Amino acid sequence: MSKFWLPGRRSRRVAEQLLTKQEHTKQLRAEQERAEQERAEQERAEQDISMSPWGARALSRINYLHSQNGIEKCKRDPNPEKECKRKALVDGIYVHLAIARKAVKELEHRRIFKVPILATQGRSLEIVWSHLRAADVAMLELVSKEDLASRSGEVLSMAQAHLQPDNPQCEELVRRIDRIRAGDVSRIDRGVLIHTLDAAYGALDAELSRVRSLRDMLWLATVVVFLGVTVLAVYGVFSPHTFSLCFIPERANDLPGNASSKIVICPTHETGLREVKYPSHYASATDILAVEVAGLCGAALTVIASLRRMPGTSKPYGLPLAAAVLKFPTGALTAFLGILFIRGAFIPGLSNLDSRAQVLAWAAVFGAAQHLVTRLVDARAREALSAVSLEPGTEPPELPGREMDGSPKGRP
Repeated sequence: MSKFWLPGRRSRRVAEQLLTKQEHTKQLRAEQERAEQERAEQERAEQDISMSPWGARALSRINYLHSQNGIEKCKRDPNPEKECKRKALVDGIYVHLAIARKAVKELEHRRIFKVPILATQGRSLEIVWSHLRAADVAMLELVSKEDLASRSGEVLSMAQAHLQPDNPQCEELVRRIDRIRAGDVSRIDRGVLIHTLDAAYGALDAELSRVRSLRDMLWLATVVVFLGVTVLAVYGVFSPHTFSLCFIPERANDLPGNASSKIVICPTHETGLREVKYPSHYASATDILAVEVAGLCGAALTVIASLRRMPGTSKPYGLPLAAAVLKFPTGALTAFLGILFIRGAFIPGLSNLDSRAQVLAWAAVFGAAQHLVTRLVDARAREALSAVSLEPGTEPPELPGREMDGSPKGRP
């Protein structure tokens, strides 16, 4: 008996050692995987901290939906058909989140001195939030009746904020909302919630696209006007006599026919009238530039005065900033045109200015008067922002120049 028993005992010992070695190997592998996962999460957290505010906000929403989708993935349905549908929805949500995360990372890499490129920021932002909203809508298909009832108020507020009051989906949800909040959720009620939220998100995406398009047009107009005033200044350097902004004032102590008692007033200098009696002959190369700088200062004064009534905005794309920046080159352009109108006796009662200070002062006044033109742009921007209500009940931000036109505060 001992002959057969000893080898069996030895083999059991060897088997136990092998099992212990395998378990130790599994534990080491699990610890390595945990350490790699913690290292990856730490690197991801460091990257998130260095991101822009909107990128960090998008990533936080992505991580939240990712965790919620992981919770729903752990649930099982005894019906094979429903289980297959759940798996397809879970995989689809992961695809939406992966695309959104990739779009955030790509945009963060396309930054110049930590400043995002405006030409690509709007489109990337729309890609990110459209996929996040699609994942959020698909999540309603997976959550329990209790979770669905808790989100019914959020869906109703989104529908009322972005859909028309007579929208059939919104009206149907209002009729069913009491029963849904009570927890009596049928399959039809779930479908109404899903389609209503999808329609509200679609309307919000369309509103944000219009805001982005208007923002792009404002920045393009700013660049065009800035190039225009720059070309005028450069042209004035090479041909100062073409757009002459000089005046020969008529003073009470001037003797008739005595040219020596008269002076020529230009934006950058004053000189006595010599043999040549044409004011354009005395124009300087920097006259137009001086008038444009004075007009820019006048426009800056109106923008600074209006900042006290311009609160911050949670809406994307920086539309109030684009509308404010447009005022600066527009002020330079209106200053040049205003002094040119005075030079041509186009404005009644203003034909000749008496001093260089008056020329620059009127240039600053005409620069501040640019709000008479840009107020139309402000009204269009307010209209676009009032249509985008990211949170129900929020008012659109006040734009620069609002108090200059005397119109009442509030939505147009």
